[in-house]
Parts: sequence; C-alpha cells; structure tokens
Amino acid sequence: MRQHGNFIGGQWQPLVPGQTYQTRNPADTREVVAEYPLSQPTHARAALAAAQSAYPAWAGLTAVARGRLLSKAAHILESRRADLADFLTREEGKTLAESTGEVQRAIDIFRFFGGLSYTFAGQTFPHDLPGNLLYTVRQPLGVVALITPWNFPVAIPAWKLAPALLAGNAVVIKPATPAPGLTLELARALDEAGLPKGVLNVVLGEGRAVGSELAAHPAVAALSFTGSHAVGDRIYQTLAQRMARAQLEMGGKNPTIVLADADLDLAATLVVKAGFGLTGQACTATSRAIVERPVLAPFLEKLVAKTQALKVGNGLNQATDMGPAIDQAQLEGNLAYVTDALREGARLQCGGQRLSDGPFAHGWFMQPTVLSDVTPSMRIAREEVFGPVVAVLAVDDFDQAIAVANGVDVGLSASIVTRNLKLAMLYADRIQAGVVKINQISTGLALQAPFGGVKKSSTDSFKEQGAGALEFYSRLKTVYLDYSA
Repeated sequence: MRQHGNFIGGQWQPLVPGQTYQTRNPADTREVVAEYPLSQPTHARAALAAAQSAYPAWAGLTAVARGRLLSKAAHILESRRADLADFLTREEGKTLAESTGEVQRAIDIFRFFGGLSYTFAGQTFPHDLPGNLLYTVRQPLGVVALITPWNFPVAIPAWKLAPALLAGNAVVIKPATPAPGLTLELARALDEAGLPKGVLNVVLGEGRAVGSELAAHPAVAALSFTGSHAVGDRIYQTLAQRMARAQLEMGGKNPTIVLADADLDLAATLVVKAGFGLTGQACTATSRAIVERPVLAPFLEKLVAKTQALKVGNGLNQATDMGPAIDQAQLEGNLAYVTDALREGARLQCGGQRLSDGPFAHGWFMQPTVLSDVTPSMRIAREEVFGPVVAVLAVDDFDQAIAVANGVDVGLSASIVTRNLKLAMLYADRIQAGVVKINQISTGLALQAPFGGVKKSSTDSFKEQGAGALEFYSRLKTVYLDYSA
C-alpha cells in the first residue's frame, strides 16, 4: 500500500491518523492500493498561500525556462511509465493497455508544451503612424485552481497543468477522491525536475471541503474543472459572483450515427470500441447508436456478436478487454439505468447483469450491455450513464438521425459511419457537438488539437488541449509605443 500526503509549498505533508481514507482496487477490493488525507478548507487555504508566494518569481521566468522544466518532467515520467501504468490500473481499474496509453499521453503533453514554450508570445501589428510600434504580450493570470476527475487520472491533470504552468501561473490542483494517485506522481516528477517550491500544490479530499474553497477563494484568478454538470454549475455560479475566469467540461451523451450505406463491420467495431473501451467511463464514449432502419437488423447482429466476444476482467490481465466500474456506486448506477430502460420498453440484446462469481467475486464488474428499441424520450437516451451501456435507436433517414442526435441538452463528441462524402460533410456542419468524428470512434483526441463541448457539456468559452489551451491560462496586454520623438 502506498501512502501519500498533500503536496504544499514544495513539501510532502505527513498523514494524520484518523484523517485519511483508502482507495481499493476496483477489480479486487481486497487490495488496498493507497492511503490519502481527507483535507479540510484550511489545507486548501495553505496551498493557495504557498501558490501566491511562489507566483511572482515563477511568472518572472521566461516561457522557455518554464518549458524546459516541463520537458525534463516528461523524461522523468517516461522512465517510470510501466510502474505508473500499473498503479493507474490498480487504482482506477482500466486495462493495462489503456493505462499505458494514458500515461504516455501525459508524457507527450508535457513534451508538447515544453516545445511550445518557444512560440508562447503575442503579436505585432502595423501602426498607422510612422515611428510607432503596436504589439501584444501574453501574461499569466496569477493563481489558478484545477479540479480533475477520476476517469483519466493522469491525462486530464496533465493537459490542464502543462499549459497553466507554461503560461507562468502558480497552481493548486484537487484530483478526484477515487483515484488521485497519478496527480501526485505528476507533482513528484515536476518537483524532481526542479519546479520551484509552491508553484504547484496538490490538495486531496472531498469536493465540498476542498473544491468549494478553491472556487470561492479570492486568490483564485481562474478555475478549470472537468466533471459532472451538477457540480460544474455550482462552481460556475460561485466564480461568477467575483467574475473569476471559468473553464468547465461536463460530459456528453455521444451518438454514433450509422447510415444505410455504412460498412457495418466497421460501424459495429467503432461502437464497441467507443462504447465499452475504458468501461464506458469516458465523457466522449458512444452511448447512443443511431441507425437507419434498412440496416438495423444486420448492424444489431454484428454489434451483439462483437460485444459478447469482449473479455471482462482484471485490467492487469493482458487478455482483458474491459475492466470494472470504478466503485460500487458507479456499478449500481449503471445497472439502474438498464433496469429503467427495460421498464420503459427497451429490449435487452445482451449483457445487463452484474458479474459476481469466481474471478469477479471481489470486483465491481458488469457485462457490456446493448439495448435496442430505445426511443429518444427514454431516460437511457437522454442522460449520461458513464458505463458500458449502448442504446440503439432506429431512424428513417439522415435528417431524422441528425434531429435525434441533436435532441439532447449536451454536445461533446459525435461520430458518423458512412461512405457518402456529401452526407459526411453535412453532418459535420449540422451536428451540435464540439468534436466531430467521421468513420472514427467518438473517443480519442489529438493532443495538439482543441477540445471542448457545446450546450451543457461546456462553458463553450475556452478550449482545452493544443496551443489554444494557453488562452485560458493567460491574458493579452496591448502595448502602444511611440519612438518618433
């Protein structure tokens, strides 16, 4: 069992007996993975004070100097990739292949922003008078707070941390309680790379105690959050009262449209990968397959066959295709959605049951599930399940498919499978989503490209990832210089 304290002011804080909690392996809850502190608002305030003290000197460095630290941290993380992937799988439950890919993603993000440090600058503009210079500079905001989720416990902290630090901000981050360990490993690597004390602070604990303090504290100039809409909405209202900058990403109900001309083997493969990969615990996971009626029956046959071929089990087993849910509450919520869907008239094509015998006896496992005869008004078609459940909806034509896909109050990622280039481009124009995929899975993002949703998926203001991520963590200052005198 690992033991980790908060990281405040460049120091690892000791655990206090009676004020800790433990994480357990969701594939085998008999294994205690780590012990962490249950922090209070006082810990958040101490972290913010450390960040305030460290900010001026950090902001005073050049972007290139800050970028070199990110690049060095990337090398440190790469040397530990196998150990970190094992830790991630034990704490969060995804397969070792998925964990290894996520750790590599964090490494690549740090390396990307390290290189981007050479281009972090403003612009020059032509002035209408001779002997005058007009230009902009990018400057940091001050102290920023980050609140990250459990489903990508190293990639999402990395893609928020790297641009925040490169821009010159001091940071306080609160990772989600169920799987915080990899955020602490990022802090460890940055500390070993030479990050000045207090520039990065990590505080663990419940959202109401720590997250609420970060959102309300006047020292926080900006807050980036990924999580549920209910929590994000409360954070947004708190930040708005003092006009602090907000960046919120809050999930989706992502469709994959299958048109009658589609390669059905490809379509079924994409839906299985996007719906059941990562145990469906991804904000970009496919949870709705919207299928034209002429190919509904053969598509369903292929989808069910590919779903039933998946091997569920402990993510440390290389043969495993899908791991467990993160915890009991998530598992029970997944199963409740299936029960409600059947009550409303959906038909169970496969799965839908908890796995609890033999190797599954001590984990939070369920069968990957396909539901058909789903209509747009059903709860299963409107709400994010965040689990391995795919609802299949039948439509008459392309226009109805677009209407059904857009008929929810979120819009994060959306995919279509078709050989028709015209319809593919019309889909890209008309779909209400921040990420559009054509003949690709709805999950998976390029780290160099912007990411974010529309409608209730996001504040739809500042994008994450890519060079554009720096816009949230910096402000432009315009300078007019007259040297004609």
